[in-house]
Amino acid sequence: MDYERERAAAAGALAALAWAASEPFDEVFLRTGYSDVALLGKGVTRSWLWWPLGLTAHAANGAAFGVGVATVSKHSSLPVRKLAFRLAMAEHFLSFPFARIADRKHPARGQKGVMPVFTFRGFVQATWRHALFGALLGRLLEHAEQRSRP
Repeated sequence: MDYERERAAAAGALAALAWAASEPFDEVFLRTGYSDVALLGKGVTRSWLWWPLGLTAHAANGAAFGVGVATVSKHSSLPVRKLAFRLAMAEHFLSFPFARIADRKHPARGQKGVMPVFTFRGFVQATWRHALFGALLGRLLEHAEQRSRP
């Protein structure tokens, strides 16, 4: 992995960790019981390991997304900040319908953090989380680009 990809992966992981840190607040504000970290972690185990496993998977997803955005930005005329935000929102709008499957099939459905998400409040929550992620990722990638210039 080259230095640019490492920075993009780090930016994506950091943006995903910021998303995870915001979850307890938006769950209370929007009165939902949904956590992406719980969805990922409790899909693997219901032991106390669900949280570190879910957080690791969430950060890894963010890292992969960061590398993807950085790769696409090389072929795009859009500034990386706009591109990251738009791609994060596109991912949200394209993937949200699959929340219905998670609501029905997730092995831990109904447990804390894995409450139904295919609702109006769940949509608002997911929109906010993707907007936060995209905005932060774009800013971090822009900063990384500026630092890598000679």
